[in-house]
Amino acid sequence: MKKLYWRPQGVSRAALLLITLVAVLAFSAVRVFPQVKKQPWYNEKLAAARLARDCMSAIKQEKIKRAIVIDKRLDPAETGMIGASITPVTSNTGYIDAKLTSTNPNFAAVLVHLLKKAGVEKGDVVAVGVSGSFPALNTGAFAALQTLGANPIVVASAASSEFGANNVGYVWLDMESTLREKKLISFHSSAASLGGIDDRGVGMSDTGRSLLEEAISRNGVQRLESNSLVESIDKRMEVYDRVAGDRPIRAYINVGGGSASVGTHVGKKQFKPGLNSRPPRGEDLEDSVMLRFAKRDIPVIHMSRIKLLAEKFGLPVEQHVEIPVGQGEVYERAEPNRWLAGAGVIAILLAMFAFIRMDFGVRVLRAAPRKASGHPEQMV
Repeated sequence: MKKLYWRPQGVSRAALLLITLVAVLAFSAVRVFPQVKKQPWYNEKLAAARLARDCMSAIKQEKIKRAIVIDKRLDPAETGMIGASITPVTSNTGYIDAKLTSTNPNFAAVLVHLLKKAGVEKGDVVAVGVSGSFPALNTGAFAALQTLGANPIVVASAASSEFGANNVGYVWLDMESTLREKKLISFHSSAASLGGIDDRGVGMSDTGRSLLEEAISRNGVQRLESNSLVESIDKRMEVYDRVAGDRPIRAYINVGGGSASVGTHVGKKQFKPGLNSRPPRGEDLEDSVMLRFAKRDIPVIHMSRIKLLAEKFGLPVEQHVEIPVGQGEVYERAEPNRWLAGAGVIAILLAMFAFIRMDFGVRVLRAAPRKASGHPEQMV
């Protein structure tokens, strides 16, 4: 004969409250006790950031040696990577908050992360476009490429927007030479244009353009001359393809907003900050070096809208103090503890089983179940 058990159809409010309490406690535990997890390529990121810090220090010391004033009002951390507002070699306006954010050496770790995500390995050829506008980011990109053992092909724009590498006599190309002389970086730009509007220094004074031409000459870099922005883009692509030869180009890095590299200010916004694995959608796309590489199915790393990139990788925005190497979610990230989450789910299920499916819960709570309509449900 089968033994019969009886179970009431209702569930007490106390039981429901207790189950809810277990669920809330489990959720809170997962939130309060996250698991700090090292991110991929941790050692390479740390090495690149340390190299970037050393490179920035070398540039700062060279500025001091040349009696170039480091303005604490503009550069409160005295990084040496913030230039003046207006000088003869300044091409256009700039944003001091973005420039301050960029002086973090941990952006080199961000570049390592993006390059590895793009599939770049040791010995791979990487095309690079830089300008004088973000010398700190240029330094981070160079440090990342040096650390990974990549083979960069760099084309630079000599001019700079406000607060960049715009000190007369010591522009970005001169900073490159400093890094090579100090044996911190083993490569330099293969070619350079004047930069600025249309990549030809449109709107700059004759004095400013002459100073930039002298900078290109004294650093032994091939000068790119053009009569239009499209021609400038063509010539840059020719340099990349000629230097690469039969070697495939694995990625393109754009730093800042150089006209030929990004197109116009509209083209700059067509690519998202960070890694772009495919061309942007749309028919009316601005011609640029970035777009041409993207159409070749070559990953594009767009180092622009710096504050957004900083927030994405857990770096401070518009910092006013020196930032130590190794700080940021690009190295370690707090993630939900899966074991704790699993234990919480089990605890909730056990509570539901004890207080809903079994008489045990009712007896423990010593509370009457909700009044139920109909007769007790038979369980066999």
